[in-house]
Amino acid sequence: MHTVTWRLFADLAEVADGRDHTVSIESDAVVEDALAALLADREALRDRVFDGDALAEDVNLMRNGSPASLSDPVEAEDELAMFPPVTGGAR
Repeated sequence: MHTVTWRLFADLAEVADGRDHTVSIESDAVVEDALAALLADREALRDRVFDGDALAEDVNLMRNGSPASLSDPVEAEDELAMFPPVTGGAR
């Protein structure tokens, strides 16, 4: 088993009742497995990040600071992040 940390931002952190969450996954896991572990007891978050059976278009995934897909492998101690699109800013 491996341990990975999820960092959630904006409304995703609010829906999940916190920004940081640690989950345990099998040693041959991919991002989708780590996401399933995160969502196992967070139905409201599942409803927010999925559109039917697919990841919602407005959800971004990162693995160790780089864009990730659900099929990317996950290593022990990886940091995964999920956030909505970032827009706006000062002019």
